[in-house]
Amino acid sequence: MERALKHKYSIGETVYFTASNVARPAASGTYQVIRLLPTEGDDCQYRIKSSTEAFERVAKESQLALS
Repeated sequence: MERALKHKYSIGETVYFTASNVARPAASGTYQVIRLLPTEGDDCQYRIKSSTEAFERVAKESQLALS
């Protein structure tokens, strides 16, 4: 049976994003959680937005920490 993963962070919460070295280049820093996304494997996903960028990013929970 597949177990449902629970998102650790909530919409509107401020988190610190750490960019992965193997993924597309991204700026590490403080972001706001915009939307909760479906899980991918064993990792919850989020749509996050920085006040210094005009676009949103998708981040895995393992890349985030409380800011």
